[in-house]
Amino acid sequence: MSILKNRRAFLEGCGFTAATVTGSSFAAWAQEKAPPDLIVINAKVTTMDPAMPSAQAFAVRGGRFTAVGSTTDIKSLAGPKTRTYDAKGSFITPGFIDTHNHGRGEGLLYGVLAGNPYEVEYMTIQSIIDKVAAKAKTLPPDTWILATFYDDTKIKDNRPLTRADLDKATTSHPVQVNLRGGHAAIFNSKAFQMAGVTKTTPDPYGGTFEKDARGELSGRVTDNAQRVLTKFGKQESFTPAQISQRQIAGVEFISKKFAEYGITGVCYDSGRDSIINAMQIVRERGNLHTRINYEGSEDTLEAMIKTGIRTGFGDEWIRFGGTWERVQDGALSSRTMSMTRPYIGVSPPYKGNLTEPQDSLNAWVERIHRAGIRLNTHCNGEPAIERSLIAYERVFKMFPKPNARPKFTHCSLPSAAQIRRIKAMDGQPSLFSTYIYYNADKFKYYGADMAEHMLPYKDFDVAGVNASTGSDFYPGPFDPRMAIQGMVTRKGFNGETWGPSQKVTVDRAIKASTINGAYHTFEEGIKGSITAGKLADYVVFAEDMHTVDPDKIKDIKIVQTVVGGTARYQA
Repeated sequence: MSILKNRRAFLEGCGFTAATVTGSSFAAWAQEKAPPDLIVINAKVTTMDPAMPSAQAFAVRGGRFTAVGSTTDIKSLAGPKTRTYDAKGSFITPGFIDTHNHGRGEGLLYGVLAGNPYEVEYMTIQSIIDKVAAKAKTLPPDTWILATFYDDTKIKDNRPLTRADLDKATTSHPVQVNLRGGHAAIFNSKAFQMAGVTKTTPDPYGGTFEKDARGELSGRVTDNAQRVLTKFGKQESFTPAQISQRQIAGVEFISKKFAEYGITGVCYDSGRDSIINAMQIVRERGNLHTRINYEGSEDTLEAMIKTGIRTGFGDEWIRFGGTWERVQDGALSSRTMSMTRPYIGVSPPYKGNLTEPQDSLNAWVERIHRAGIRLNTHCNGEPAIERSLIAYERVFKMFPKPNARPKFTHCSLPSAAQIRRIKAMDGQPSLFSTYIYYNADKFKYYGADMAEHMLPYKDFDVAGVNASTGSDFYPGPFDPRMAIQGMVTRKGFNGETWGPSQKVTVDRAIKASTINGAYHTFEEGIKGSITAGKLADYVVFAEDMHTVDPDKIKDIKIVQTVVGGTARYQA
């Protein structure tokens, strides 16, 4: 089979249409001369376009902005069929872009949710026990039960969930309750027994079986050690038709949720599972409300390499991005990220987990880069960031490629020297967005001095690095308003302020969430700002983020989310 036919077969297998393969219709749109379909007037528009930072109005035709300016000028463009939206002083920004997201909607629809996915909400240990016990009644013995959105610092009981707690829910099913931040989970005794893990079992590379004060297994297992347990037992089974139905329903659900919160574009990290076909079906049905930059799993990467698909292939709705995050260390909120010094209050001394040897990472980076696929590693702490930099610098020296824009997912605690090296390669950090507000109760484990350099939006901005906002959902809520408030105030839900030297202005926070996100995905020419010729993606707010109390930004009402000139959410 020829490369072209092979490539087309792969795309069509993923659900891409012939129109997608042949490209967009922008040229035809640009040649068309007609009045706008829509004009928006009497608004306070923050455009994120340095040529015209603010405006009162804009026009839309064919799903794109055609003119931006004053209300008087834009009204003069209207034709007899042009619709007029009078914003009546509402605040408008470009649509928000989430550059790191694991939004598998079927887990929200069908899974066991230990906590609230969207807001700060405390839970009880008994509520988790009850939810797991209820699920156990629906499954045969030895079948895994997975619960998500457990946050160990938001427990009304003032203590973490343990193995013994989960044993009260079931002793015949293995149970895994994931910490919201990922990279750690609480398992019950059945899970340990099935894997033959005891308190004397040594920790594997890049993970730990944690012990309680008596030296017994507490149930908390981190990073690579989780794989030792999860390879045993049975998974809940579904027919191919059921799997497809659940995936499609999940994509439709999460797409609506994103639009509800003002998100018009996401970098979807597929992890180890592919749902790109479900995304295409949802799109064909007209129910995809958010543009997707698809970061493929290893299976998808192999298919891309085999068929010659490179980063950027696709269209304005679904486009192949880089790789899924190649994990180099643990998590910030779960306190397993790699550190140069031990965590505060943890005994014995612990510096987190590094999860892949340098040689292994180097080989993977070389293979992916040579195939023309954008590099992406998960690297929170300085040691993991260093491994990513070494691998990237090595491959760029061996195989130079202009405009590679390698991705640093999270990049939570870089050194000043590392920031300079990231700048030199035009690296793209996708920093946690809502963590500043949502996870303020975690910063005490790092200390005030480290907090001054954690999630360093200001340092990256000063250095000229294009840092963007990634919620990492499930781990973090994806509300851009929550993210912007945290970036502006550095204050958490609990009133604690961490790293005030990293505060940025409202405009800088919006920039990180919009045009920086577009540059992150090589799409700054078509989205990220309210500019004539770009896709008409924008959000209408009831109040101006510049004038409202900074501690109330997250509460501003979203009136409308528009993607391609069409309202995808209306309050």
